[in-house]
Order: sequence, then structure tokens, then C-alpha cells
Amino acid sequence: MKISTKGRYGLTIMVELAKKYGEGPTSLKSIAKENDLSEHYLEQLASPLRNAGLIKSIRGAYGGYKLSREPKEITAGDIIRVLEGPLTIVEGIEDEKPAQQALWIEIRDAVKSVMDKTTLDDLVHHDNDELQDAYMFYI
Repeated sequence: MKISTKGRYGLTIMVELAKKYGEGPTSLKSIAKENDLSEHYLEQLASPLRNAGLIKSIRGAYGGYKLSREPKEITAGDIIRVLEGPLTIVEGIEDEKPAQQALWIEIRDAVKSVMDKTTLDDLVHHDNDELQDAYMFYI
């Protein structure tokens, strides 16, 4: 399974909107600038997110985008499926031996589980120390 820039940048948009939830609309220009991303590319990603009902667009001088629901109600899986399609690990697993098929299915289900239980609220309030500890090696 590979998450492209569509999924990664789309998740970035959603996390930034979650950080500002309840404060009014946020422009894609400000998100692009804060994250050193292309505003034009973010505009392309906002359209499917809006069509899926995950964000709302607000027109006008002080317009922009905001989440359509609370950050704790939107999961990473919701966002990735809109931008990347269904979560699959490998193509053509039906040709594999049963034990290998079972492995790929178990991996897929584990990834789905993590994506579907991780909310935008979780991502906004993530403790960076956990990630650093995960890659700390002691010799």
C-alpha cells in the first residue's frame, strides 16, 4: 500500500482545519504557506473533500474552508479513502497461496483499523515524544 501526495497533503489540509476548528474559515493559501505546499495543488484536493462532505467552503473576503463535523468525528480513513480510493495492500492476492492471502488480508485489516480509529482530534493532539521514542536506539 502506498499513500501518495494526494493523501498526505489532503490529511495536512484536514489537520490544519482541525487545529482551527471553531475559529471560522481558513484559507488554503495560509495552509499552503505554513506547510510549504502548492496552493494550486491544495485547491485540487479540497474539491473531493468538499464533495464527500468532509469540509465546507465559505465564500467572500474572509472565506476559506472549515470542517463539516467535529475533528473527533472524522478519521484518517475517511480522508484517505476519498483521496486515494479503497485501502488495499496488494493487487492479485487471489493467485497467492492461502497462507499468503491470509497474511495480506490481516495486514490490510490492521491498516484499516488504525486509519479508522485515528481521528483528526488524535492527530492534532498527538504527543511528538512518542514518535521520537519509537526510533530511539540504545547500544
